[in-house]
Amino acid sequence: MRTADDPADIVVITGLSGAGRSTAAKSLEDLGWFVVDNLPPGLLPTMVDLAARSSGAVTRIAAVVDVRSRAFSTDLKSAISDLGARRAAARVVYLEAADDTLVRRFDSERRPHPLQGSGRVPDGIAAERELLREVRGDADLVIDTSRLNVHELRSRMRDFFGGGGTAAGLRLSVVSFGYKYGLPVDADLVADCRFLPNPHWIAELAPLTGKDEAARDYVLSQPGAKEFLHYYTELLRVVLPGYEREGKRFVTLAVGCTGGKHRSVAMADELAARIADAVGVEADVQVVHRDLGRE
Repeated sequence: MRTADDPADIVVITGLSGAGRSTAAKSLEDLGWFVVDNLPPGLLPTMVDLAARSSGAVTRIAAVVDVRSRAFSTDLKSAISDLGARRAAARVVYLEAADDTLVRRFDSERRPHPLQGSGRVPDGIAAERELLREVRGDADLVIDTSRLNVHELRSRMRDFFGGGGTAAGLRLSVVSFGYKYGLPVDADLVADCRFLPNPHWIAELAPLTGKDEAARDYVLSQPGAKEFLHYYTELLRVVLPGYEREGKRFVTLAVGCTGGKHRSVAMADELAARIADAVGVEADVQVVHRDLGRE
C-alpha cells in the first residue's frame, strides 16, 4: 500500500510528433494522473520533489517530453538516472507510427512537422526518428499507433496504467500477427508459427479463425505444436524474470503466421494461457489479435 512518504509514480510520454502523445497524455489525465505537457527533461526530478511535498496529494505524474526540449536525449537519460536516485519509478512510453500514417496526419491538420525546416514533412519525420533512436531503444513500452484510432489508443493506455498505483510485476502483451502485413514494430520477442500446416488450405477450416474450436484443435494437434508450446514456455521462464530483474515492466511477445488468422491466433491464445499458469513471475497477460479480420 502506498504511503505519503513513497515517491510519485512517473510516466514519461515521448515519441514521434503526430504519433498520439497528446491523446496518451489526456487518457492518463482522465485516469487521475497529474499531467505536464512539454516538460524539459531536466525538470523531471523537480516534479518528483514537488510531489513529495504534497503530502500524498500527487502520487502519479505523467510528463510529455519531446524534441521541443533541447539536448533532448542526453537530458532525458540524465533525468531518469536522477529519478532512480530518488527511488522514483520512472517508465518511458514511446509512441510511433509508420511514415505514411504520420504524413497523412500532418496533411489532415495542415501543419508542418516541427523538424522539417524548409523541407517536406517526410524530411522532418526522418530527422526526428534519427534523433529519437536511442530513446526508443531504452523505452519501457513502445506503442505503434499506425492502426489505432483515438479510442483504441486511450484503451491501450488504460490497460497499462489504469491501476491505482505502481504496477507490480510485468505487463505482458501476446500479439498474433500476419507476416504479410509486417512485423509488429513494438515486439520484444517474435515466435514464428509458419512451421505448422496452414488451415487455409483445408476447405472446411479456411473460413474459420484460430479462435474457432475446429481450427484451434487442428493447429494444436499438428506435429511439433505441443513441443513448441512447451519449450517456448520454458524459454519464457528464463527470459521474463530476467526482464523483471532489469526493471523492464512491459513486454510484447509477437506470434506470427502468414495471414494472422489461424495458426498465430490459436498459438497466441494457448501461449498466453500457459504463461499465466506456469511462468514464475507475477505477470498481467493480455492477448491482442492484430490482423484478425483483415482477410
